[in-house]
Amino acid sequence: MSLETVENAAEFLLNLPKAELHLHVEGTLEPDLKLELAARNNIELDQKTIEEVQASYQFNDLASFLAVYYPAMNVLQKEEDFYDLAMAYFRRAAQNGVKRTEMFFDPQAHTSRGVPFADVVNGYHRATQDAASLGIASELIMCFLRDFSAESAAEHLELAIPFKGKILGLGLDSDERNNPPAKFADVFARGRELGFKLTMHCDIDQVGSIEHIRQVIEDIQVDRIDHGTNIVENPELVAVVKEKELGLTCCPVSNSFVTEDMKATEITQLLREGVKVTLNSDDPAYFGGYIGRNYIDYHAKSGVSLEEMVQIAKNSFEVCWISDEEKAQYVALVDEYVANHGA
Repeated sequence: MSLETVENAAEFLLNLPKAELHLHVEGTLEPDLKLELAARNNIELDQKTIEEVQASYQFNDLASFLAVYYPAMNVLQKEEDFYDLAMAYFRRAAQNGVKRTEMFFDPQAHTSRGVPFADVVNGYHRATQDAASLGIASELIMCFLRDFSAESAAEHLELAIPFKGKILGLGLDSDERNNPPAKFADVFARGRELGFKLTMHCDIDQVGSIEHIRQVIEDIQVDRIDHGTNIVENPELVAVVKEKELGLTCCPVSNSFVTEDMKATEITQLLREGVKVTLNSDDPAYFGGYIGRNYIDYHAKSGVSLEEMVQIAKNSFEVCWISDEEKAQYVALVDEYVANHGA
């Protein structure tokens, strides 16, 4: 079915059924909700208006982004706050064609401020259940902050055990400098024993990027890789990822904020080599674009065909942590959408 006659590619891509697999729910804190939660929790902010909050979301690399990102979380204090944050994201995701999310949350960023672990998990989990009313199936991935200690990660993994039915997998995020995946090898081995799915960030253009990617594939044996486009520098690792059908959760718009390029060339190379690359929004409140914009901007920059964009959407479901039957149902949904738009 040819898509050459699609008149509005942006609209087609926005509504194309897709899964979002690289989304930090704390990174969806929009300025209006930040002000609302600050008022609710009697927190004094330096910013008083939406425009002032927007102006504070300024950064030019990963470190400067994190310096803005973590202090903003202070407005999240109670279970209801976490629920409201996630539901606000789901409402936007529904307008971007999202049918499934497996989204990250950072409990250490909250427990370190005295927020009970249970409030974080229960607030987010309740929202994942209510997301079904928006046509979205959703699961949680608990991320460890790699600039915290491995001991802290281990402690939080133990905290998660009573909530195992509410947490699908484990991830690793935050500042990668001097915090290689190997630092957390024992914690992730324990997580696998407990039955959690595993993924880790391999951020773009980091010192030791290729070695970090090798560690997550060969040593940690993750089920997915977040970012990871530097893998193009090592064809042998590309072949392994392709053979294992490991998904890469790429984030073009956020890439363009923390580096000079959205990595469209690398993503396209991997796509055309048969690697299961996906597109995602990362921290959309900070980077100014939800998943639909990532599809639209990447399509415009890369010059790939709409058929290739459809393959990316299918990839997003094929690397979800769901049964083969569920994957087939989602892929069929994509095919049905394409059939209704093709010529």
